[in-house]
Amino acid sequence: MAKLEAGDLFRLSSGAMRGHPTRSMLSMLGIAIGVAAVVLLTSLGEGARRYIAAQFSQFGTNVLAINPGKIETGGLPGVFGGTTHKLSIEDSEAIGRLSAVQQVVPIAMGQARVEGNGRGRSVFIYGTTSALPEVFTFEIGQGSFLPAGDPRRGGPVAVLGPKLKRELFGELNALGRFVRVAGARLRVIGVMAPKGRMLGFDIDDAAYIPVATAMRVFNLDELQEIDVLFSHEGMTDTVAAAVRALLIERHGGNDDFTLTTQTEMLDVFGRVMDVITLSVAVIAAISLLVGAIGIFTMMWISVGERVGEIGLMRALGATSRQVHGIFLSEAVLLTSLGGTAGLLFGLLIILLVRFLVPGLPLGTPVEYVVAALAMSAAAGLVSGVSPARRAAALEPVEALRAE
Repeated sequence: MAKLEAGDLFRLSSGAMRGHPTRSMLSMLGIAIGVAAVVLLTSLGEGARRYIAAQFSQFGTNVLAINPGKIETGGLPGVFGGTTHKLSIEDSEAIGRLSAVQQVVPIAMGQARVEGNGRGRSVFIYGTTSALPEVFTFEIGQGSFLPAGDPRRGGPVAVLGPKLKRELFGELNALGRFVRVAGARLRVIGVMAPKGRMLGFDIDDAAYIPVATAMRVFNLDELQEIDVLFSHEGMTDTVAAAVRALLIERHGGNDDFTLTTQTEMLDVFGRVMDVITLSVAVIAAISLLVGAIGIFTMMWISVGERVGEIGLMRALGATSRQVHGIFLSEAVLLTSLGGTAGLLFGLLIILLVRFLVPGLPLGTPVEYVVAALAMSAAAGLVSGVSPARRAAALEPVEALRAE
């Protein structure tokens, strides 16, 4: 028998598959489900990673956050255990005098009821300064933001988020109107432009008041956070070192605070999401293993049913190597077609979900798709080796006699 070319192997393998369409479809189904599961689950994981990265990146990567307490030794900063030096407005002013620092925003916040125009709702109240829009790239929709001045002197003014303004005043102009925030009467001087949500928090449904006013109405004697803006991401380590040295000196030599950069947070979340994506990919790959077992079972049965065909091929001069190649190529063809079908099905589901739920973050990592297809082809090789060897080992005379 002449040497079999790749085209001959494909023709013989596909002919055998067409001869048993139901069995072939069932064999491919397991692989298709496995590949589709890898595509869908990794797309969800990658989409979640991109969503979190986008949420943090919208505030820039040149922002440093300072919280009271050490997360490494005392749990959540300033909440559980440990003796911590309170972060103060004076600390923020000292940080603002560092040469590498562009802006500093002290923050004191709480949740309270905001009442105005005969309506009211409970929202987050952010006590801050005039620098907040620059640090967090917020925009003013109407009016102006909090006035510049001594942050230790809180004025009776407030800026509303667009959703809060709409809930209280509807389409009416809110500028110059008065609202009550935790019982304090404040005049509305501005309305923020829409910003959206960040990690589940609706930034548009909030109010912004002077930091000293917030500390008074919430009875706070310390800041919950100080945010520092510097010129570019390349200065992160320099600014962090300067801020750390300054605060340690101001806190009597105690390193009782936590510095967190946007870059660090993105790196941590990126590593976490990479692990999650890999984990769901491994879970989905189990379906490929099940599919490979199905291919092995079907191919083993196929060899038993095609003993006469094998004997005839051997009688016509086919070598055991050629018989081995025919059955092995059939297994690879089954898994490759099943993997391709699973890939197309998974991508179709993703497109459908994106159409039905536009806001759902989905991103298909190419490396996992390639790995899934490679694993499906490898599964065909592994699951087809033993049946192919069984077929190649049949003696022509014995095979024909069995038939």
